[in-house]
Amino acid sequence: MSEPQSPAFAFLEPGDPFPAPGTVTEELGPLAIGGDLSVSTLVAAYSQGIFPWYSSGPILWWSPQPRMVLQTGQFKLTKSLRKTIANLHQTGRLQIQLDGHFQTVIGRCARVPRAGQNGTWIGQDIQDAYGELHQAGFAHSVETWLDGELAGGLYCVNIGKAVFGESMFSLRSDASKIALAALVALCRKHRLPIIDCQQNTAHLASLGAHEMDRQEFLTRVATLAQQPTPDWSFTPSDWQHLHPHILR
Repeated sequence: MSEPQSPAFAFLEPGDPFPAPGTVTEELGPLAIGGDLSVSTLVAAYSQGIFPWYSSGPILWWSPQPRMVLQTGQFKLTKSLRKTIANLHQTGRLQIQLDGHFQTVIGRCARVPRAGQNGTWIGQDIQDAYGELHQAGFAHSVETWLDGELAGGLYCVNIGKAVFGESMFSLRSDASKIALAALVALCRKHRLPIIDCQQNTAHLASLGAHEMDRQEFLTRVATLAQQPTPDWSFTPSDWQHLHPHILR
C-alpha cells in the first residue's frame, strides 16, 4: 500500500504565518486555506506576493506561477484611448479622484457584469475586509468621473512601492481603462515599476501586461514592499506622465 499523499496546500488558523510559495506542491491550486481577512493578515499576505481569492466557504490563498504583471513603462496607451482622455480632459468632462468613494467602487466591482464572467468573488466579507484595509491606508480606489458621475474605476492594494491590482468596473465606454491609465500615470510619477495583475487574460495582455516567473516577481515585491509609500493623490498635471499630448 502506498503512503498517503501530503496535502498540496497548507491549512491555516487565524494568525498563522503563510508558507513560502514553492514550499508546498501547489500547481494550479491554492497555496493555503483558512486563516482570516484581518488587516495584519492581508498586509502580510500581499508583502509576500499572496492574495485571497474564493467565492464561498473557507478562504483560499494564491501565489500563481507564473504571475501576470504590468510593467508601468510598458503600458499600451492606444491612440484612440489617448485621444479620448485628452478630449475629456480638455473639455472639462473628466475628473480622476483617488479614494473618494472606495466602498462604492468595490461594491460596483462586485455587482457590475463583465464580459465572460458569471457572478463574482467579491463577497461581502471581502468588501468589508478591504474597506478596513482602505481605512488603514493600504487599499485605494482610482475613480473615473465623467460629467459629474462615477462612470468607472478600480481598486488596488499598495504596500511600499508595490502595487497589486484587484478589480475594476465600467458603466461607460473606456471608463475602467481611463482609471487604469491614471493609475499608470501615478505609478510613473512615483517610479512604481510594476502593477500586479495576478493571472493572465487576453485583456490584460492587450494593455501590455505579461507573465513573469513567480520567483522573480516575489523577489521584486520583497524589495518594493520595504520602500517608502507614495502620496496617493492625482492632479490633472499628472497626465503628463502618461503622455504629454493629453494636456495640450
